[in-house]
Amino acid sequence: MRPPLTTIAREWGRIGCVGFGGPPAHIALLRELCVERRGWIVAGDFEDAIAAVNLLPGPASTQLAVWCGHRLRGRAGALVAGVCFIVPGLIAILALAAAFLADDPPRWLRGAGAGAGAAVAAVAVRAGLDLIAPSWARAADRRAPLITYILIGAAAAATLGPYLVLVLLACGLLSLLLTRRPGRDALTSLSPPALIAMAAGATGGLAALCWTALKVGALSYGGGFVIIPLMQADAVGTHHWMTDTQFLNAVALGQVTPGPVVHTVAAVGYAVAGVGGGLLAALVAFSPSFLFVIGGAARFDALLRDPRARAFIDGAAPAALGAILGSAIPLAAALQERWQVALLGVAAVALLTKRLGVVATLVGAGAVGVVAALSGAPLP
Repeated sequence: MRPPLTTIAREWGRIGCVGFGGPPAHIALLRELCVERRGWIVAGDFEDAIAAVNLLPGPASTQLAVWCGHRLRGRAGALVAGVCFIVPGLIAILALAAAFLADDPPRWLRGAGAGAGAAVAAVAVRAGLDLIAPSWARAADRRAPLITYILIGAAAAATLGPYLVLVLLACGLLSLLLTRRPGRDALTSLSPPALIAMAAGATGGLAALCWTALKVGALSYGGGFVIIPLMQADAVGTHHWMTDTQFLNAVALGQVTPGPVVHTVAAVGYAVAGVGGGLLAALVAFSPSFLFVIGGAARFDALLRDPRARAFIDGAAPAALGAILGSAIPLAAALQERWQVALLGVAAVALLTKRLGVVATLVGAGAVGVVAALSGAPLP
C-alpha cells in the first residue's frame, strides 16, 4: 500500500530533524523506516538504490531520500520527501549562520566557533579515511590506480584551490579513457566543463555563488565532505565572501546540524547575500540530486551495469576522497591561535585514535572554545 504524501512529509521531516551523524545515520534511518518498520521497499531494492546513488555525484543520502519518495509516490513523492528531508537542517544552519556570521557576535559565541572550527581539519581526515577504507577493501587487485587518484586529489585540494573541480573531472575521464578505446565523445566531453569553469570564473556576485553551489551539488563525488575543498578556495580565496575563521565556523555548523553536510553551502550563501543567498545556494546545490534521481530512477539497474559510468567513477571518486584528506592542510593552516592548534591535536586523537563521534567531538571542542574565550584567551 502506498503511503499518502502527508505521511511521507511527516516521516521524512522527522528524519531531517533527528538525522545527526551524516550519511550513515541517514541511510540507517531510511532503511529502518522503509524496509524494516513499514515494509514499503524490499531490502534488495533498497541496497541496489544505495549502490546506484553512490555511483552518482552529489550527496548520496539526499539522493536516497528522494529515491525512496519516488519509489513510493512517483515525482510528487520524490519532491515531498526530498524537501522535507532537507528543510529542517537548512533552517537550523541559516539560524546559526545568522548568529555566527553577525558583525559583532558575543565573545562566548566567537569562542565556540573558534573551538569547533579548530577541530574541522581532524574531521576531514576522519571522513576521508572512513570513506577510503571500503574502497581499499574492494580494490584488492587494482590498488595502484586507486592510490594514484587519491594522491592526485589530495595534492589538488591542498594546492590548486578553485581548479580542484577540473582535476576531479580529469581523473574520471582518464579512468574512462584507460578502460575503453578513445573516441570522439570521450575526448570532447572535457570541453563543456572547462568552458563552464572559465566562464563562471569570470563572473562574481550571485552568479559566482550559483557556480560554487552547482559544483557542490553536482560534482561532490565520494560523500558530502568533499564540498569543503570545493568551497574553500571560492568562499575565502577567490571571492572573499568569508574569512578563514568564518569558513571554519560554517564547516563546523554543517557537521553539527541534522541533515546532509551539503547544508554548509547555505552558510556560504548567507555570507554573500543573507537569507536569500543561503536559500539560493541550497536550491542550486540540491537541485542536481532531484534531477538525477527523478530523471534516472527507472534506470538505476542500467546505471549499475554501465561500464562507462563505473569507469568514470573509478577515477573521480578516489580523487574526491583524496581531496577530502588534502583539504585538511588548508583547513589547519587557517588556524590563527596556538590554543586552536593544541585543540586540533586533541580532536585528532579523539577522532582517529579513540574513534569518538564527530558531532560529540565538535560540540566538545566548541565548549572548550567557550571556556577559552571567557578566560581571556585571544580569539581569531
